Amino acid sequence: MKFDRVRLRNFKCYADADLRLDRGVTVIHGLNGSGKSSLLEACFFALYGAKALDRTLDDVVTIGEEEAEIELWFTHDGGDYHVRRRIRATGERATTAECVLETPGDPVEGARDVRRTVTNLFRMDSEAFVNCAYVRQGEVNKLINATPTQRQDMIDDLLQLGKLEEYRERASDARLGVKSVLDDKRGSLSELETQIDQKEAKNLHERLNQRKSDLKETEGEIERFEENEETAEKTRKQAVEVLESYDEKREELDALADDIEQLESEIGRTERERADHRERVRELRERVEDIDAEVESLLADTELDSADAEAIEARLDELDAADDELQSDLGDARTQAKMFGNQADNLARRADEMESRASEKRERADRLDAEADDAESDLEDRRGKLDRLDDDVDAKKAAFEDAPVEFGAAESYLEDRREAKADLQSRIEDAKAALQSARDSVAEAEQLLDAGKCPECGQPVEDSPHVDSLAEDRERVAELEAELEDLRETRETVAREVETAERLRETEREVRNLRDRRENVEQLVADKEEAVADKRADADELREEADELETDAEDKRADADELREKADDREARVEELETEREEIADKRERLDEIRDLREEIADAESEIERHREKRASLEDQNDLRREQLEDKRERRNDLRESYDDQKVQSAREDKREAEEYLQKVEVKLDELRERRDDLQSAIGGIRSEIEELERLRERREDLAARVESLESLRDETADLQEMYGDLRAELRQRNVEHLEAMLNEVFDLVYQNDSYARIELDGEYELTVYQKDGEPLDPEQLSGGERALFNLSLRCAIYRLLSEGIEGTAPMPPLILDEPTVFLDSGHVSQLAELVESMRDLGVEQIVVVSHDDELVAAADDVVYVEKDAVSNRSTVERRESLLETAD
Repeated sequence: MKFDRVRLRNFKCYADADLRLDRGVTVIHGLNGSGKSSLLEACFFALYGAKALDRTLDDVVTIGEEEAEIELWFTHDGGDYHVRRRIRATGERATTAECVLETPGDPVEGARDVRRTVTNLFRMDSEAFVNCAYVRQGEVNKLINATPTQRQDMIDDLLQLGKLEEYRERASDARLGVKSVLDDKRGSLSELETQIDQKEAKNLHERLNQRKSDLKETEGEIERFEENEETAEKTRKQAVEVLESYDEKREELDALADDIEQLESEIGRTERERADHRERVRELRERVEDIDAEVESLLADTELDSADAEAIEARLDELDAADDELQSDLGDARTQAKMFGNQADNLARRADEMESRASEKRERADRLDAEADDAESDLEDRRGKLDRLDDDVDAKKAAFEDAPVEFGAAESYLEDRREAKADLQSRIEDAKAALQSARDSVAEAEQLLDAGKCPECGQPVEDSPHVDSLAEDRERVAELEAELEDLRETRETVAREVETAERLRETEREVRNLRDRRENVEQLVADKEEAVADKRADADELREEADELETDAEDKRADADELREKADDREARVEELETEREEIADKRERLDEIRDLREEIADAESEIERHREKRASLEDQNDLRREQLEDKRERRNDLRESYDDQKVQSAREDKREAEEYLQKVEVKLDELRERRDDLQSAIGGIRSEIEELERLRERREDLAARVESLESLRDETADLQEMYGDLRAELRQRNVEHLEAMLNEVFDLVYQNDSYARIELDGEYELTVYQKDGEPLDPEQLSGGERALFNLSLRCAIYRLLSEGIEGTAPMPPLILDEPTVFLDSGHVSQLAELVESMRDLGVEQIVVVSHDDELVAAADDVVYVEKDAVSNRSTVERRESLLETAD
């Protein structure tokens, strides 16, 4: 398995990054804190999500951004895969907006499904994959510096054996939980046995039979007293019937007396009402005669001959038609008056607006003329500035009249003089060194001569062939001194030429600046001249527009006056039409009054007829009441003859005796019924206790079976706990054997010398290094660099064990070493490079090394360079193909 490409957008410190990774060794190089490790975290996050980083989704989105996107392309077992995750951080917490894994088969969507698919694909969850592939920064010495117990836990966790210990602890917790439940159930069973013994001691069935016998006897007594009660109740009812019959007769007599009195009263009242109706008819006849006289008087003021209803309605229709016509004319006149008035007002207002706009345009034209005058004055100043700039340019260029170069060649002349000055300085240094050497030779020779020795061979001076060379050396010193003095004088001359060249170059720069300023001023003059012409033209145009507006305003005012006259004519017409409508309204009012009086006469006639009918109806009612009064007087006489006082007294006595007996028997029955209820309640309680006893016996059987099951489960959990412990020990021993072999194989490849023979790893992961002579060493006795290499070898061996498995069939993931040189001195970096190369030889397809150490780059096939911008705090990544390109 290998990573092919990773692309990031707004992931942690990366705004936008796209990196391709190949087979072999890739070094991710950069300063500490530049974001190297974040690239690896992005790969783990793409595969497993936030679980692989021990972080939340909020931690992966760049601060200040709303969305992050991470894509990873990887190859596994011959297939190509592509996973894409998009995180949105716009709410209270970040969420996964998209997660897709493209496979050689069907795509997988959703964060959980993708993580589950990747886990099945690699046969490792996030923790196992990271522990296998990733040797974290600063962890290389943790294994060797740890205590045996700590080392055992760390290696077990790396090899995923910690899961078995977790399962063993869970089984232990389960066993203790089962024991707690078992103890509780045993206590409950004992408590049930006690309850059952207590209930069996109560003789519940014997007590139930006794209560049933008492209940039967009580129910017999209740039945006897209820029969007596029924007989007494029948006697009481018969007496009540007799009393009620005579009471009804007495009530009927009283009612008949009341009815007779009421009928007599109603007959008298009705006769008085008939007299009232007769008086009301007389009054209405007098009112009709008065209304007729009023109608005749009103009719004289109209154009009608009679007050006939049809004539009145016809005349009203004529008046309505005339009024409608006048109303139509009035509406038209009002509309025209308002229309002409509004149009006159609008024209006058528009004339005012036109005069105001004309005035504004004339004012704007005056302002534009004034601005043009000011601009022309400023133009004169700018034209004078152009002349002054031309004079300044000519004055600056005059400096080149006696100069050693033409204008425009000062830069190259300065470079030439500086090179000459540097060359002279180098020659002076060489001359000084040669002069010093010659002077040292002369001084040494003079010391030897003073001692009687040859200055060349150191032999006695007598008969020496080299005595004359001292004079030549002295001449050489004099020549070098003269040459050095000439070089110094020449350097002074060249230095002055450099100063002259610098002044000339500065003059050229000033001339260029002056020319640039002149171009700017010249452009400003042209823009200003164009602006002056535009302002003059705009002013003339504004005055023409003002003249046109004033002419239009005069026309509008003439039209407004004419429309105002028309509006006044229409107002006069409105007044005439309103007067005519008022006259028609008066005529209508008189006709309406006549019509209302005729309706009042009709209403009075109807009222007279109603009162007559009412008098006839009241007469009929009194006739009926007189007949009823005669019948009720006859019935009263019959009832008085049939009423018997002695029979009534006998019935009252029977009723009293029966009620007294019923009262006594009710008390007795209440006592018996209460006793019956108590017995029934007692029987029900005994039966409930019997049922409860049966339920307790059933619960005892169920609880006894549950206790037996829990005892079996406790034994099973104890066996499971022991099994997990034994399995962990067995797997640890098998892992130790394979790990020891792989560790020795890796360490031999890396540390090839004659000092150490082998490494031994016992069942508790205790490490021992044996020297060639068989002497054992604790790893802490190794040097710092050797311990770091030893630990890296151990981690690489653990990587092989995790990736290959016991049977060696799992595809190897990339091996990632994060800052492995932290504990290495420069002398051991080359051995680390050998370790990396050895892992590649063992079949690791892709190795990624994160480091800020330049020496480790030599072992790389590819180099990825990471930099962080100090201002934006954003990292960038660049892939470099070779060490030479990185060095360049």
